[in-house]
Amino acid sequence: MELEQLSATIAQIEEQTEAALKEVTSVETLRGLESSVLGRAGSLGSLLARIKEYPPDQRGKVGKTVNTAKGRLQKAFSARKAELEAAASAAEASAAGAFDPTLTGCRGMMGSPHPVTAVQWEIERAFERLGFTVEAGPEMETEYYNFEALNIPQDHPARDIQDTFWLTNGKCLRTQTSPVQIRAMEKFGPPLRVIVPGRCFRYETLDASHENTFHQVEGLLIDRDISIANLIATAQTLLSEVMKREVKVRTRPGYFPFVEPGIEIDMNCQICGGEGCPTCKNSGWIEVLPAGMVHPNVLRAGGIDPDQWSGFAFGLGLTRLAMMKYGIRDIRVLNAGDIRPLVGVQRLCGRIIKE
Repeated sequence: MELEQLSATIAQIEEQTEAALKEVTSVETLRGLESSVLGRAGSLGSLLARIKEYPPDQRGKVGKTVNTAKGRLQKAFSARKAELEAAASAAEASAAGAFDPTLTGCRGMMGSPHPVTAVQWEIERAFERLGFTVEAGPEMETEYYNFEALNIPQDHPARDIQDTFWLTNGKCLRTQTSPVQIRAMEKFGPPLRVIVPGRCFRYETLDASHENTFHQVEGLLIDRDISIANLIATAQTLLSEVMKREVKVRTRPGYFPFVEPGIEIDMNCQICGGEGCPTCKNSGWIEVLPAGMVHPNVLRAGGIDPDQWSGFAFGLGLTRLAMMKYGIRDIRVLNAGDIRPLVGVQRLCGRIIKE
């Protein structure tokens, strides 16, 4: 085939293809037409296979001519495809009713924080403003950190006070967040300000104010010339910060092997207003913050000289504080699988966290 004849053949193919494109009404039909023209066996595609029939000095010009025509037809097919797809979308929208694809979609439903989590975040923010750092520790703890380093040796009667979950590997589920006191002292040394929010475990009988799985926030401050007055002032500031109002508290002596002296800080029951209810065992008070001055033996176990440094520690009952803040009468609903009793409370938690 001569070059002139080739050019005429290509022009005829383009003319026929343009006419056929106007008659195509679906993307599927368009694909068939494109294959019959540009495919290896198509009217234009087959011309590329015949390039070898031309003299060597003409093959380059023939290939360029065919490929240029192929490029023009590919653009024509793409343009027609876009027109067909736009028409199909418009028809679909018309059938489904008025629809504006540029409108913002509906925002999906989002969950809200658990009451204990919400209170924990508030406490963390409050203590960070006071210069405390937030630390964490393992829930599966060694006997040394959970007892011995906290001045509770093997034969100490205090071990009978805490019903412990012992594991087959010789470790236990921590009964309080206090083991992190030792770990923090070993890690940072004095002076030191840390809080440790976390989950604790005790083999206890369940009732309205006791659970076998609960949350605490351990607090530890070690510096020079620290007194129990610093501890009480910090506790009052914390409770008022979380409850968003002045809280009535009372302080009474308490015994804990890892502090000396030890105190119990109770807050007025927010469920009954101090009149007495099952949650507070009709006493009008809820124990929320056992605390005291760090025992010298505990300071030594953490590698700190008790003659040079002093400090206070507390174990805030995070779960009980959440009950008081949100008016939850029974601690057991906080760990239950049924979230229906907490739906209203969790909406409140979400608003408080956003604020």
